Amino acid sequence: MTPGNLDGGRRSEKPNQQTYQFNLTVRLIVLYFHEMKEDVLNQEMMALASVVGVLMRRVRAAASPNLSWSHTMVLGRLAKDGPATSAALARAEGVRPQSMGTTLNELLELGLVARRPHPTDGRQILIELTEQGVAFRTEAKGKKLAWLVQAVATLGERDQKTLFAATRILERLIEL
Repeated sequence: MTPGNLDGGRRSEKPNQQTYQFNLTVRLIVLYFHEMKEDVLNQEMMALASVVGVLMRRVRAAASPNLSWSHTMVLGRLAKDGPATSAALARAEGVRPQSMGTTLNELLELGLVARRPHPTDGRQILIELTEQGVAFRTEAKGKKLAWLVQAVATLGERDQKTLFAATRILERLIEL
């Protein structure tokens, strides 16, 4: 489940409320950093979001260039949570059941997931990782780490220390 989507697939907040909350948060940050103008702060926030997004895409592309974000997320969720129905995966990822069906069919064709009957409800089918899917994820993690190690190695020692300190700050942000 995604935050704000804990009610079985329906959004619990209207988009304009989220926008309002974001704008309020930006204004509170501006008050905290009173020496920084709001437009400069907005630019810095957007730059941060953009850089994090590009970094994630590059890391993901190094690991599995032929899989989409949706494929990767489904494989990760199955690895973490175990077998699930297509409907449960769609709700958890915040997508339409039809879109999840397309993603699952593509993963089935690649041999990364398999279908099996639900043990207690004969009407349902569970989706699970195959051995090939588990091996694929293990290999992908190694490729991600290798890419990151190579990229970080291009930085000087001072930048590496700053980056690792920023990592701890970002960890705090994602816990909010």
